[in-house]
Amino acid sequence: MGATLRALRALVLLAGFYVFGLLLLAAILAVDVSLTQVGLRGPNLLKLYVLSVVVALPIVQGFLMLRTPEGEEPPGLEVSEADEPALWRTVRELADAVQTRAPSRIVLTGDVNAAVSERSRFLGMLPGPRALYLGVPLVQGLSEAQLRSVLAHELGHYSHADTRLAGITVRGRAQVLRTIARFEERAGRTADRERARLQEKSDRAVAKGKRPKDVDPGRAGISFRAMSKVYGLYARFYFWATLAGARRQEFAADAAAARITGRDATASALREIPGLSAAHDFYLDRYATLGLPADLMPPRGEVFGGFGRMLTARELELASMRAELPAEAVSRYDSHPPIQERVRRIESLAPDGRTDEGKGAASGLLADMNRTLAALEDVVLVEKVRSLPRAAGWQELLDASMDARLRSADSPVHRALAMYTQAPPTLGALLKVIEDGQLWKLAQRLPLSEQAAAAKGRAFREFARPSLLGGVKAMALAELSAESRLTWEFSWSEPAAPRVVPLPDGTEPDVEAAVEAAVADVPETAALRALVAPVTTSPDSPDSPAPGSAA
Repeated sequence: MGATLRALRALVLLAGFYVFGLLLLAAILAVDVSLTQVGLRGPNLLKLYVLSVVVALPIVQGFLMLRTPEGEEPPGLEVSEADEPALWRTVRELADAVQTRAPSRIVLTGDVNAAVSERSRFLGMLPGPRALYLGVPLVQGLSEAQLRSVLAHELGHYSHADTRLAGITVRGRAQVLRTIARFEERAGRTADRERARLQEKSDRAVAKGKRPKDVDPGRAGISFRAMSKVYGLYARFYFWATLAGARRQEFAADAAAARITGRDATASALREIPGLSAAHDFYLDRYATLGLPADLMPPRGEVFGGFGRMLTARELELASMRAELPAEAVSRYDSHPPIQERVRRIESLAPDGRTDEGKGAASGLLADMNRTLAALEDVVLVEKVRSLPRAAGWQELLDASMDARLRSADSPVHRALAMYTQAPPTLGALLKVIEDGQLWKLAQRLPLSEQAAAAKGRAFREFARPSLLGGVKAMALAELSAESRLTWEFSWSEPAAPRVVPLPDGTEPDVEAAVEAAVADVPETAALRALVAPVTTSPDSPDSPAPGSAA
């Protein structure tokens, strides 16, 4: 479908929103006139008019949203040609190959994503300034050939007028969704008012010694919910009609990328991105935000820089993710086709002999990666996060984070012990409960499934033991951390591992064994008490490590 036909279709669909609303208003008016003619009078007629106005108001408000909503630009670092000459040169070269006008702005972002936009005019009929958004994690994780393919794909959207015509489609989607949201909001407010009225009535009944009244709002707000469902039908049709075109545009952009940068580079980039996205989510959760419990941030530049280090350390994991593409179903309203289908189409193309191109890292396109990573933090991170102190390194960040987490630990065992003893949940209090033979009574205070709660004897102990092991270990580690006898081993490829400082005689304490003994069927607490007992250094052993020193 050419640009003219797509523009005409977009205009018809947008006009359909107004036609649909006018038909609904006409239907409301017809109902009012019909009921008036059949003799509806007095208070009932007034209620009908009020209801009609209330239902019609969101429809009219939808008509008044005439301006195309401005998309919120993702936070990022705008780079000039002087800042990044190689990147700009590559983008211009690819734009020429796609036979389209190059963007006027390049913005580096912190997401695993690339996108283009165009501020077109007159509903997309006239072109406007263009912008390319490029996620630095893509630059960290892709080869140069793969990144060129991603850029060619995005520039391919320009050549099909996809970005210019998006304004019409976006307006229609936004207006339908806003109208639906207003109906749902009004339905909720109506139900809340009715619920509050019924609650007040119930409270008065209770105050008089009567049974409380039901506070179910029932059908309150049903007219607004009905209108929401009606507009929902049009929304589903609108999305179906526009997203089918959007998916065709994605296939066309993939084909353009394969033609310009090579079949293999395009297919491998498509295979790489889902794994990079999953790895980035993992990185943000386990590394970039590691120090937040201690109000501490990674060293400058490492908030985004650490992602590249993790990718290098976990290369084997990423390789397996490339081989197996995500198989989850794609929503019928997703603007992108399934990644498996996109890869299949590209890999079915004839070999083009371009397998050896661009094997170097995409990071080579940036003039100074370290400078870019540091500058990106200044524009992407919110002020509250930027103002936090910085750790000297990742090891310091890990130690401070784990210490803070252990000090504020709140496991089911902590909560059960506090309820059982009516005192602060400390390891000492737990050991006393165990030594008094009350461990399994304490375990009955843990959150348990129906099956676990009904179990008896050994079966119950096996259900409760995993939770007990985790809680007791957390308490033991917290005690050791407070005594500066615990360190953590930082790794980009493995979970952080606790290391207990050896005793003065060189013995390495076994936390796991001591905890397991304490929650055995016949509990034994001696090893755990010895583990957390204060360490004293003999005056005759000046070279013995003091608590907290890493021997």
